[in-house]
Parts: sequence; C-alpha cells; structure tokens
Amino acid sequence: MSARNTLTVARHVVVEGPIGAGKTALARRLGAHVDAQLLLEQPELNPFLSRFYQDQQRFALQTQLFFLFQRLDKLRELTQPDLSSRPVVADYLLEKDPLFALLTLSDEEYGLYRKVYEQLSPTAATPDLVIYLQARPETLIARVRKRGVDMERRIGDAYLTVLAESYMHFFHSYDAAPVMVVNSENLNFVDSDEDFQLLVKRIEAMRGHREYFNRGE
Repeated sequence: MSARNTLTVARHVVVEGPIGAGKTALARRLGAHVDAQLLLEQPELNPFLSRFYQDQQRFALQTQLFFLFQRLDKLRELTQPDLSSRPVVADYLLEKDPLFALLTLSDEEYGLYRKVYEQLSPTAATPDLVIYLQARPETLIARVRKRGVDMERRIGDAYLTVLAESYMHFFHSYDAAPVMVVNSENLNFVDSDEDFQLLVKRIEAMRGHREYFNRGE
C-alpha cells in the first residue's frame, strides 16, 4: 500500500467485524475524525430481524434480503454529487453479505439469494481501505450481553461463535481492498481518546496491502 493510501486520503473506508466487535462505534469516531459522510447499517429498521432471532429458519430469507437491499440503497448514495468531495466511512462491506446467508439459509433459499445478490452487487464500489475488528468469541458474547439490546437477547452463544469464526475465514482470503486487521481485545477506542489516537496513527502508517495491529506492537 503506498503512502497515499492512508486513512487521511482514502475516500471510502469500511469498518467491519462481527456483532460486538465495535464496528459502528469506531465508524462513528473515524467519520468525525476525518469529517466523513457516514453510511451506517440500521438494523432497527429491518422488520424481520427480531422475528429472525426468535425463529431463524422461518425468517432468515426475509431478513437477509431486507439487509441486502438496505445496504445497496445506502451504497448508491456514494454516487450522489454532494458526496463526491467528502470521504465516506461505512460500517459494512457488501461482499461480506453472503456470509450471513450461508449461515442461516437453506440450500434452496441460498440459491435464490445468490441470484439476487449477483444481479445487484456489481453496482457497489470497492472501498479504499477495510478495517477488520477481531475479538475472541467469548469477548464478543460478553459485549453483546452487556449492552442489553432487547432483540439481541435472543441471539444464542453458538450463533455468535460461528459468526465470529466465519468472519475470520472470510477476511483470511479477502484481498479486494487493503485490510488492517485490528485485535480489539485490549483497545477501548470508544471511550479512550488515547486508544483511538493510537489506532488512527497505526492506520495512517499503513503501507502494505494487509497489516495487523495488536495493542503494544
């Protein structure tokens, strides 16, 4: 990665990670730091999500398709003229969308989903930089339980564990954009200005196509 492709000059930055990793919180802080337009998922607008957590088999396809269209609609905002001069920070990567589908859909439903995804996904722009937040499954589970979001109370520990592992496998092979892999176990970039600035400096110093950051390195 060249010296130009740091956080300060990247036009489209994505923060990713499984539930509980802190991706939305970090996206908000980074957005404010670089005066960027935010493209954030809005799970509370998905009318199927709470029902999905109660009965995954019945509501998985509806939930997945709603999120797919929501994500695509937001990404189309990148083409609007008033955004052309501002960087964008998002809390989701469209290419990761099928990851959830593989975990929750039947073979027949996944076949239908893939047809829809493959028809629509080419319209999405590739980000300039992806920040992937990692944490152990037990840490993610503890964070989800602690924040006490009502609909998340129904998410099983086994699902969160498999999801974290799926993210790890996905980003192990993802190479469409430069990736900074961040171990978030010992970083409190939400409440600690020191930790946030430490992370920002590490991202801005990135030069390779894939780099790793652990606090203390």
